[in-house]
Amino acid sequence: MTEELRSPRKLRLWEALALSVGLMGPTLAMALNGAGVSATVGKAVPLVFVLGLIGVALVAYGFVRLTRHFNHAGSVYALAGVTLGPRAGFFGGFALLGTYIFFAVCTLAATAVFTEAFAAALGLSLDIPWFAVAAVAAVGVWAVNSRESRITARTLLIVEGVGILGMLVLSAIIVIRTGTGHAPGGQTLDLSVFGLGGTTMSAVMTATVFAFLSWAGFEACASLGEETADPRRNVPRALAGSVLLTGGLYVFVMFAQTVGFGTDEKGVAAFSGSESSLSALAQTYIGTWFSLVIAFTAVASAFAASISSTAAASRLMFALARDGFGPKALARTDRRTGSPTVALVVALVLAVAGDVILDLTGVHAFDAYYWFATLGVLCLLVAYAVAGAGVIAFILSGRGRIPRHEIVIPVLAIAYLCFVFYNQSVGQASPLSYFPWIAAAWCLAGMVTVLAAPKLARRIGERLTAELTRPDDPAGTSPTPEARKAAQA
Repeated sequence: MTEELRSPRKLRLWEALALSVGLMGPTLAMALNGAGVSATVGKAVPLVFVLGLIGVALVAYGFVRLTRHFNHAGSVYALAGVTLGPRAGFFGGFALLGTYIFFAVCTLAATAVFTEAFAAALGLSLDIPWFAVAAVAAVGVWAVNSRESRITARTLLIVEGVGILGMLVLSAIIVIRTGTGHAPGGQTLDLSVFGLGGTTMSAVMTATVFAFLSWAGFEACASLGEETADPRRNVPRALAGSVLLTGGLYVFVMFAQTVGFGTDEKGVAAFSGSESSLSALAQTYIGTWFSLVIAFTAVASAFAASISSTAAASRLMFALARDGFGPKALARTDRRTGSPTVALVVALVLAVAGDVILDLTGVHAFDAYYWFATLGVLCLLVAYAVAGAGVIAFILSGRGRIPRHEIVIPVLAIAYLCFVFYNQSVGQASPLSYFPWIAAAWCLAGMVTVLAAPKLARRIGERLTAELTRPDDPAGTSPTPEARKAAQA
């Protein structure tokens, strides 16, 4: 019997949204991504994030449109499969699987990075290999994700919510102090940061690549389609909400950080040279105690991102195995919680094994985080582009009754994704110069697999048709057992 993903209690809108926000890791994004942007465009960092939000919104449009009609644990795998065909669906799903596995490796490494930093801030020294911290974190991830999906969602909401609250408090204090002339270094509330400010539009557009990375993973809640109440309503809203809410947060926090460091040459240099900008500003504007709070929320945010990435990876593995790719054991679910626990264990073992190998070969935890985050994003860009092509095909088919003039949105989204991929691939120093080739090899492996296995493609097509084409099911709930049996016949 083929398994279905289920939860004793269906997820609500805010619970689905929590998975996407957790994978994006707002606290991590705001602590790490601003420095690279500042080094490229000076004080125009908030402008870059405004434009980055527009680029991500173009990509999110496609997911919102398609999840109004189709919901499946495979996310891009199913969305592209039902619009472009099973081969394209498998290709996009395999690229997305690479993303989630690479993200699982990097987020566990990030947990080690920020745990060591937090211990150092307390005056302690962790004299242990960093993979040991990652392994302990993996045990905690398993403890959360092996339970029903609502537990996962609520854990993410609490953990990431604390980090977001800390960032908002810090940002508000910075804005108030710079606006009232009480900033510690005489910094002022400079609104010119939303203009070019001496840089060029070309530099700003190039820097949007860094901003785009902050939203990577917004689509994670699409993998909860079979576990969410009224998914054709709640999943699209969660997707749109995750982009818009974090977009507003990112722009505000980056504005506060830019004016907090100062918009003169000295301030820009301090921002671009900061290893953890939020902790540095917390120390300056509030005090050591709040800097420790921010440092702890960074640990929690990395842990939350590990929860999200492995939850998404396990559901995608489950969906692929259920439709015939991979060991059948990956399609098993826990009878009590409905979670794909076998796939979860495999995802965690792969992630921890990757971190162990990296540590034993002398790779620092921060490098492991950055390298595998880059690999994950490169695969993610491919998956996003496949989903965008699916939206175009869906609009042209007329099945969704979407006005044809809206086709310009996914076309612009694919163009922007190509721009980001190009900037992430060209002019990089070693070892980053190898990463586009590694990501391409992973995606090519997925393409070769499905082209060389026509029976797999046919089986995927039959099962996606049975699972996603249900005219008697306007709510978009899971397919009936009868439909599954017909697909397997």
